[in-house]
Amino acid sequence: MERAKIYPLNRNRFRGNATVSTPASPPKPKLLDQVRQAIRTRHYSYMTEKAYIAWIKRFIFFHNKRHPVGMGESEIAQFLSSLASDAHVSASTQNQALNALLFLYREILKKDIGYVNGVVRAKRPHRLPVVLTRQEVRSLLASLDGSDWIMVMLLYGAGLRLMECLRLRVKDIDFTSNQIVVRAGKGDKDRHTMLPAAVKESLFKHLDLVKRQHQRDLERGLGRVALPNALERKYPNAGKEWGWQWVFPATSHYTDRVTGERRRHHLHESVLQKAVKEAVQKAGVTKPASPHTFSSAST
Repeated sequence: MERAKIYPLNRNRFRGNATVSTPASPPKPKLLDQVRQAIRTRHYSYMTEKAYIAWIKRFIFFHNKRHPVGMGESEIAQFLSSLASDAHVSASTQNQALNALLFLYREILKKDIGYVNGVVRAKRPHRLPVVLTRQEVRSLLASLDGSDWIMVMLLYGAGLRLMECLRLRVKDIDFTSNQIVVRAGKGDKDRHTMLPAAVKESLFKHLDLVKRQHQRDLERGLGRVALPNALERKYPNAGKEWGWQWVFPATSHYTDRVTGERRRHHLHESVLQKAVKEAVQKAGVTKPASPHTFSSAST
């Protein structure tokens, strides 16, 4: 009896002759996307993210689009020296560029960067601060009104910095104990400061208007603000609560770049800067005063 032949199994016969391959691993994120992800993981501010990305781009273009992995201390030194000698940037700007590049190499490329030698350092100017007389302060305050007047009074009376004032939330103001809690101030530290009696009544009325606006936003399905760190995941509905709303909200909404939700941000710093500039001209003050001039915390 003839023995049956056994042929090898042709798996493609049962799969439409298609070659079966293992799924490809997802592509590695681009360099700048890696930088963005690392910054957000560490909860750095959006302004820091924008600045670091801009400096890294500028560094790459300075060296004719060479990849940073093939560069090191000498290329960093050349770039920083050019900023001081050619672009004439300030010392703080040069330091910010250095910090951005150190973050790139240490946190993303995992490359140890030692002391960067041979850098032409930008000179740190020694300038006297702008000091206003009492009469000049009265004239400037008299040239402001509404929320602009309230913000400048908080800078002057409570010693808030510009961004500390703009980032105030409703829950951070205690009218009973006449205190303001400053969250994540300089050095990412919290602190208490006084609520000036001269601004208390106006601020209370201002918050009443803000609350009505918030109610209208809620009725339209809006009313959400961004929350710090991971609170948004822990408390999904907290962004709509009254206590978390900005004391000085923006006049329009924006679309969040991550969630796609429409939210309301706080006022942009340029709003108060422009208002103070116009008040300086109106009051006839010749000194170059700005919101920074009113803040005792900046000294």
